[in-house]
Amino acid sequence: MKRYLSMDLSSKLKGYLKKKGASEVGFADITNFTPKPGLTSGVIFYIAYPKEIIRNMQNAPTQEYLEELISLNTRLDALGMTCEEFLIDEGYNAYAQTKKRLGTDFGEFNSFELPHKTIATRAGLGWIGKSALFTTLKFGSALRMSSVLTNAPLDYGTPILKSKCGKCESCKDACLGGAISGKEWNYKLKRNDFYDDRKCEKYALKVSEENLGKADTVCGKCIFACPHTQRYIKRL
Repeated sequence: MKRYLSMDLSSKLKGYLKKKGASEVGFADITNFTPKPGLTSGVIFYIAYPKEIIRNMQNAPTQEYLEELISLNTRLDALGMTCEEFLIDEGYNAYAQTKKRLGTDFGEFNSFELPHKTIATRAGLGWIGKSALFTTLKFGSALRMSSVLTNAPLDYGTPILKSKCGKCESCKDACLGGAISGKEWNYKLKRNDFYDDRKCEKYALKVSEENLGKADTVCGKCIFACPHTQRYIKRL
């Protein structure tokens, strides 16, 4: 069994996942809320949407956005399995929280036991926006993520435990379904304390039927509206 200092292993794994296509990678201590006994480290990684696809989402959702969403989900599942295999090869236990594995395990509020976003905030990569989407300074909420649970010793980030949205309500104003309350997230809140997933789903079905000709639970208006997303797509 290979053994590394946490910083050495973390650096190696981060570089490996970025080489495989991750936009960013982080590590979190999940000891107090892991769903898998013994797997107390979380590996979180995300891939940002291409700028050109988000730029064209003034009237979201678009067909190219939907196609990219599906593509990212596939790539993230593959990246999760790649990460799992990497850690197992290094002598550790690992479990990739892929969409394929967790797709049927959603609970009452369309969320599984340990959401990727929880690991991401604990890794210090960003915060939960008023839209209930994970948000970063670099990409806004124009990203999708996945995670792997492991017992590997990793160099954990500093948790972000409260919102950085402040008084901004751009996503609330953009949400024609009324799903966003405008209340700021903090780590003590449950998602439905500040966001109504049923209203979001209802409106998404309506607007996707109008825009795409087929009812689906995709929208994207809040992603496009986020000021951090706008800064991302305007950067050269």
